[in-house]
Amino acid sequence: MNSEFLKAFEATNKRIPVWFMRQAGRYLSSYQQIRKKKSLEEMFKTPEIASEITCQPVEQLEVDAAILFADILTLPAAMGMDITFDNKQGPVIENLISSEKDLKTLRDFKNLDYVAKTIDLVNQRLPQDIPLIGFAGSPFSVLTYMIEGGSSLNYTKTFKLMYENLKVFESLMKILTKNTIDYLELQKEAGIKAFQIFDTWAGILRPADFAKFVLPYVSEIFVKVNLPSIYYVKNTNHLLSLMDKTRADVLSVDQTVVLGHHGTIERTKKGIQGNLFNGLLFADDKTLVKEVKDVLEGGKKHKRYIFNLSHGVFPDTNPEKLKLIIKTVKEFPLS
Repeated sequence: MNSEFLKAFEATNKRIPVWFMRQAGRYLSSYQQIRKKKSLEEMFKTPEIASEITCQPVEQLEVDAAILFADILTLPAAMGMDITFDNKQGPVIENLISSEKDLKTLRDFKNLDYVAKTIDLVNQRLPQDIPLIGFAGSPFSVLTYMIEGGSSLNYTKTFKLMYENLKVFESLMKILTKNTIDYLELQKEAGIKAFQIFDTWAGILRPADFAKFVLPYVSEIFVKVNLPSIYYVKNTNHLLSLMDKTRADVLSVDQTVVLGHHGTIERTKKGIQGNLFNGLLFADDKTLVKEVKDVLEGGKKHKRYIFNLSHGVFPDTNPEKLKLIIKTVKEFPLS
């Protein structure tokens, strides 16, 4: 495949590739028109709609890769969790996991054929040089939702399970790891060309806890799923040296890391992805271009580098800002 994104994994790309986390989403008017008529669950579970939303940023912004329109809670919902999406609160889970008894309510996932169908439709529509990125939430980040009931400010239920009932915590992590591997294999068979693990909440942990409670499980995923891979952790800096111990091909870092000036990424043999602070999406054009070029100057020091944000695109982002970023990245000289 003549893809600058995939070539970056081998350091054979001619320019720096660019895509955005949460690029398939609410900032596009074409997405908003669909959202007025359909619930999020309908959008996720209808392949024709999900494939349309996946392809919109490629066609409107000209990014170098598409990412599957889905949710990190797609997997636990298919495992028996009762999940609804509230416009104000985000995901809400009713049947929480807090004991060994609760684990028995879980099953290996089923009824995710619609994800495979979405991937097939996307690949029929995408240009040949634009690959589709699959993804999953990390076992730990997914676990926090299953324990807390949704997003959390302090994660006390998660910490209580880790320290008061380690057996249940480890059992749940093993169940999620096994299902995450199988879920990514389903995506691979359907036609994704790479995948990213989103570990949004692992950054709440100390390095010692990350090494014990997260690292063994994500490491297993990257060993067993044989595709170009990216590992993203929000609040990266204090965990980067441990992230480097995984078999991920690329480490995706947030704004807590300065590209080109961090010991771990100066030494690593892995690729690097990131890391324009997404708050800068609201800066004036002159400031935005300068900041993008600063990131690119640090990023190009790495043999394998992919441009992205520190986290996802905000829903109220002006798409013209993203187009300006893409233009700046594509015109930036590698040498």
